[in-house]
Amino acid sequence: MKEFELKYGCNPNQKPSRIFMDNGEDLPIEILNGRPGFINFLDAFNSWQLVKELKEALGMPAVTSFKHVSPTSAAVGIPLSEDLKKACFVDDIEGLDESPLACAYARARGTDRMCSFGDWVALSDVCDVTTALMIKREVSDGVIAPGYEPEALEILKSKRKGGYNIVKIDPDYVPEVTEHKHVFGITFEQGRNNFKIDADLLKNIVTENKDMPESAVRDLIVALITLKYTQSNSVCYAVDGQAIGVGAGQQSRIHCTRLAGTKADTWFLRQHEKVLGLPFKPELGRPDRDNVIDGYINKNEEDVCADGNWQKYFTEQPAPLTDEEAKAFLATREGVALGSDAFFPFSDNIERAKRSGVKYIAEPGGSIRDDAVIECCNKYDMVMAFTGMRLFHH
Repeated sequence: MKEFELKYGCNPNQKPSRIFMDNGEDLPIEILNGRPGFINFLDAFNSWQLVKELKEALGMPAVTSFKHVSPTSAAVGIPLSEDLKKACFVDDIEGLDESPLACAYARARGTDRMCSFGDWVALSDVCDVTTALMIKREVSDGVIAPGYEPEALEILKSKRKGGYNIVKIDPDYVPEVTEHKHVFGITFEQGRNNFKIDADLLKNIVTENKDMPESAVRDLIVALITLKYTQSNSVCYAVDGQAIGVGAGQQSRIHCTRLAGTKADTWFLRQHEKVLGLPFKPELGRPDRDNVIDGYINKNEEDVCADGNWQKYFTEQPAPLTDEEAKAFLATREGVALGSDAFFPFSDNIERAKRSGVKYIAEPGGSIRDDAVIECCNKYDMVMAFTGMRLFHH
C-alpha cells in the first residue's frame, strides 16, 4: 500500500488528508480492520516506537495506552498482585498470569483509566487471546502490534460493531534518519531522535546516596522512554515496571511534577482497602466506576458519598476516604522512580516528588541551580543520576 486516504486531518475541516511515504515505497503497515484517522495514526506511530524501545531496552513485552499523542501510561509484563488486579479491574481475567503481554496491558490500561478512555493501544509483541479479550471490553479507538493470533484478531474485529481500528506494523521497519515537519507552510528538518536509553545512561550518580538497585534502573528506563514520546514539558513517575503518573505538555516544570504526582497518588490510592471495597451497584459500568473512584479519592465536583448521590452508584452508603487516611496510606509508598525530560530548575520539584514516595531520579542536569537540587535530594537520601540528555518531544 503506497498511501492511505484519511477521512480528514486533525479536524473535520482539514481536507484532503492522507498518509504516504516520501520515498515512494510501501507503507510499513497493514490495516486489518476499521479506518483509522489522522490522530489515530499519530498515536499509533508514536506509541509503537515507545513499546518497541521498551522491549529492546528491558527484554520484556511492553504496552502503552496513548491519548492525544502522549502516553497515559506504559508498562512491561510483570505479574500483578491480587490487589493490583482489583484496582485495574482485571481480577476476573483467566490466564492473566500466564501472559506477560496481558500483564503489561493490564498495568498500562489500568494506571490512569480516566485518561485512557478512548485510547490507542500499542503492543510490542503479537497480540494473544488474553490481551485481545481485555482490550475488547475497554473503550478504545484502536491498536497497533507486529501481529495478531488468528483468534485474537477475530475477537478484536468484533469490537465497536466491527469497526475497531486494527493496524499491523512491520517490526523490522526502520525510518529515515532525517525527518521533516511542515508548520505554516514552512518545512522543518531534523535528525530523528535515535538516542538510546539504557542502564549506561544512569551511571553518573551525583547524590551522596549512590545505591541504585536493578529494579530502580528498570523503572527509570520505563520513565525515560515514556518521556521520549510524551509532549514536553513532561515528568513521569514509575514503579514496578510501570509508569504511574505522566505530566505532559505543561509550560512549567513544577506543574508537570505536580500533575504527574497527583496521578501517581491517585494510582496508589486506587489500591486502598476502602477503594477496593466500594459497594458498587452491579449494573454500574466500568467507565462510570472509574469516574466515581476518581471522585471518591480526589473529592471532585460531586461528593459521591453524600445523601442523594451515593444511591446512584452504591448499594449502601460508603464511608469517605479521609485526608488523614489518604496521607497515611501514601506515606507507606516508597521506592518510586521519577524521570524528567529536562533539568529541574528548582528544588521544589524534589519536595513534591518526595510526597509521592520518590527515591530515584533521572534528569539531564545542567541547571545553574543543580547544587540546590542535589542538596534537596541528599536531604531525603534520594539517588539521582544526571543523564546529560534532554528528551523534548513535539
